[in-house]
Amino acid sequence: MAAFPRRYLIVILTFICTSVCYIERVGFSIAYTVAADAAKVNQSTKGTILSTFYYGYACSQVPGGWVAQKIGGRKVLLISFLLWSLTCALVPLDPNKVMVLVIARLLVGVAQGFIFPSIHTVLAQWVPPHERSRSVSLTMSGMYLGAAAAMLVLPTLVKHRGPQSVFLAEATLGAMWCLLWVKYSSDPPRSEHPKATAAGFGESLLPVKGNQKMKVENGGFSAKTANIPWKKIFLSLPVWAIVVNNFTFHYALYVLMNWLPTYFEQGLQLSLQEMGSSKMMPYFNMVIFSNIGGVVADHLITNRILSVTKIRKLLNTVGFLVASVALMAIPTFRTSGGAVFCSSVALGFLALGRAGFAVNHLDIAPRYAGIVMGVSNTAGTFAGIIGVDLTGRLLEAAKNANSDLSNSESWRPVFYIPGLLCIFSSLVFLLFSTGERIFD
Repeated sequence: MAAFPRRYLIVILTFICTSVCYIERVGFSIAYTVAADAAKVNQSTKGTILSTFYYGYACSQVPGGWVAQKIGGRKVLLISFLLWSLTCALVPLDPNKVMVLVIARLLVGVAQGFIFPSIHTVLAQWVPPHERSRSVSLTMSGMYLGAAAAMLVLPTLVKHRGPQSVFLAEATLGAMWCLLWVKYSSDPPRSEHPKATAAGFGESLLPVKGNQKMKVENGGFSAKTANIPWKKIFLSLPVWAIVVNNFTFHYALYVLMNWLPTYFEQGLQLSLQEMGSSKMMPYFNMVIFSNIGGVVADHLITNRILSVTKIRKLLNTVGFLVASVALMAIPTFRTSGGAVFCSSVALGFLALGRAGFAVNHLDIAPRYAGIVMGVSNTAGTFAGIIGVDLTGRLLEAAKNANSDLSNSESWRPVFYIPGLLCIFSSLVFLLFSTGERIFD
C-alpha cells in the first residue's frame, strides 16, 4: 500500500486553516450584530465596525506575499494564526467601546492578511500542476465550510453563552490549528516529487539564504538572484483580470457574509435561531461547487480536453453569470426559502468560478504565486471595505427615507451592485486572462 503523500496532508491542513479563519470572520459578524442591536447601535456604525477588519487585511496582503516568499509560507502561517488567536482571546466584545473594537479588528485583519498569500506560496511549493485546481479549490472551500459551520452553531452559542463566548471559541480553534501545523507541516523534500523543479514547483520555490534561488540549467542547479518582477506583475493584463474578478468575488461574498444575518432578521423578519440549518446552506453550497469546479478543471486538463486558458475562462464565466442572476433575484423573494435558495445559487456559482480566476495565480506565476495572490487579494480586501461599509450606508439611508428595512426596495441596491459587477468582471476575464505561464 502506497504511503499517504505528504502534500495531501498539507492541503488538508490548509483546508482546516481557511475553515477556522472564516469561522472567526462570520462569528464576529454574528456576535457583534447581536451585541450591537442590544446596545441600539445604528446601521452606519455597524457597517464601519464590520468593515474595519478589511483595512488591516488590505495592508498586509502584498507584504504577506513578500514575507512568505522570503522566509517561507509555513512559518508565516503559524505566526499569523498565533497573533489573531491571541487577539480574539484577550479583547472584550463591548459595542460601546468603539475604539477598542476598531483596534482589535485592525490587528486581526493584519494577522489574517498574511494567511492567504502564504497558503498560495505553500501550495506552489507542494502541488504539481495537474493537481492545482482541486487542491486550491479544496483549500478555499474550507472558507465556506467554516462560514456554514459558524452560521449553524454560533447563533445558538451566542443565545446560551453570550456574544463573548464566540471570541473564546475562535481563539481555542486557532490554538488547536497551530498545534496541528507545528506537528505535521514541513517544507517539501525533493523526494516528494522528483520532477518538481522542472515542473515549476517544489524545492526550487523554497526561500534560499543570501537572496539567492536555485534554477535548473542543463539538468543541474545554479544560483540566481531572486529579483521579484514587480513592474511586470503590476502591468500585466492577465494579473489585472484576476484582480478584477477577485474584487467582485469578495464584494459579493463579504456583503452576504456580513449583511445576510441582518437581511434575514430585519428584511424578512426571521430569527436566525429559528431558521435552523437552512441559514448555513449558502455556504455549504460553496463547499460543494468549489470542489466540483476543481475536479472538473483538473479532469479537463489531465485529459487534454480543453486548454488551460479555455478551462479557466469557461468556469469563471459560467460561475459569475449565474451568480449575477441569482444575486439580483434575492430581494424579489420574500420568504426564507426563496432568499436561502437565491443566495445559495449565487455563492455556489461564485465558488465554481474560483476554479477559473483563483487558481490562475498558479498558472501564470507559480514561482510568485504568493505575491500575485497578495496583489489580487488586496483588491478583494478593498471590496470588503467598500462593500460592507457602503451597504451599511445604503441601508441607513433607506431606513431614514422609509423607516422600514422590511421593504424589498431598501435591499435592492445591496444585491444589484454585486450582480452587475459579476457581469463586468466575467467579461474582463474573457478578454484578458490566460492559462499560460508568463512569469519565470
